[in-house]
Amino acid sequence: MQMTSAQLKVTLPTPLHGYLKSKADYYGLNMASYVKNLIINDARNDEYQARPASPQIEKSYKKALKERKRAIGLSQLF
Repeated sequence: MQMTSAQLKVTLPTPLHGYLKSKADYYGLNMASYVKNLIINDARNDEYQARPASPQIEKSYKKALKERKRAIGLSQLF
């Protein structure tokens, strides 16, 4: 699965930029990696609520459940 990316440009006051640089250096990271880790850690601390499946996914799931007796294992294909 290919993950798409988006670029973010952030303007910081000089003292905050210096703080960010010193923290990143302390952990042996570049500033972008340090900021990514901050965001990842923040997201882990949030209670993530999964989104409901789309109607298409629900339909496919229900169809797969009905047809599961017809399923074959991968070992049967090779």
